[in-house]
Amino acid sequence: MKTVLVNKDGSLSVQEVPKPKYGPKQALTKTIANGICGTDIHLMKKAFKGVTEEMYPLMLGHENVGEVVEVGEEVTGLKVGDKVLLPFVDPDPDHLGPYGSAWGALSEYCVVNDAAAYQEGEVPDLAKAQCIIPDDIDPVDAVMLITLGEVLSNVKYFGIEKDKPVVIFGCGPVGLTFIKMCKMVGANPVIAIARNEPKRKNALDGGADIALNSKECDIAKEIRDMFPQGVPFVIDAVGSEDVVNDAMGLICDRGEICCYGVPRKEEMHIDFSKADYNWVLNFQQFPRKDEEAAAHSEVIQWIREGKINLKDYISDYFSFDDVIEAYDKAMNKQVLKKGIVVF
Repeated sequence: MKTVLVNKDGSLSVQEVPKPKYGPKQALTKTIANGICGTDIHLMKKAFKGVTEEMYPLMLGHENVGEVVEVGEEVTGLKVGDKVLLPFVDPDPDHLGPYGSAWGALSEYCVVNDAAAYQEGEVPDLAKAQCIIPDDIDPVDAVMLITLGEVLSNVKYFGIEKDKPVVIFGCGPVGLTFIKMCKMVGANPVIAIARNEPKRKNALDGGADIALNSKECDIAKEIRDMFPQGVPFVIDAVGSEDVVNDAMGLICDRGEICCYGVPRKEEMHIDFSKADYNWVLNFQQFPRKDEEAAAHSEVIQWIREGKINLKDYISDYFSFDDVIEAYDKAMNKQVLKKGIVVF
């Protein structure tokens, strides 16, 4: 099969490797589509927590939708033809070659666990979120279910409250999803902070009550004019030290700065001189898979009720043949919303 590697210099290449092996409680999947994620870009920049120089080259990709083509002998919860979320490829130097795995889902074939094949208490954490996609959901656009489920689980974990204001930094795919999910749980108003005019307009189209362009106005003044005591929640959907420090000037007493994702560096300089005396800095670098799975069913219901349209969050579709070009565009911020690589 073909897989996409991040080489030691951060460049991408397509490499031929054997199909991955799978165990008795697992299934082999043929990839339908894979989403381009900011995590992938961090890995290309060699700036991702826990991934060191000697681990490269890496098999890239993690937002995978695949179709089950073979099942292990103990599998009971999956069948050939099922469309599933989050198949991965684990490193296997003896079989696949001397490559590390950044989840490895930008591959023609991957492996998924069958949660039903395990005894209670022994289900791998990842298996809890490796859900079957309903037949009424387009399997290519279903890539967005991963981000939607992750973000909704984070909104609930952060405790975003009905009728309370929230400020969201970032209007890319993740930021737009936070805007939607904060609206769905009743936050009001939802204020989006963008870094250019097209993304500011995207935020308004995506449901933000207010959207501000940080290049054209004083964000702290604008927010404090609306909320002199500050706001209870600021969400960093970018993963940035600058955002965290900007947010310090926006939160109220006991306000919370909610950081989603993995920052580029494993240390931050925090300047809380502009904050009140009491505040919370809350990092959620990886959503818990059981919480993500619980959010998944709610997302599916909202789609069926017409409250969420997956295509609202997708701007670009790329053929796998153009995968290098696709990631080059993403690296250069030329993909406005979610980009999806179609196999």
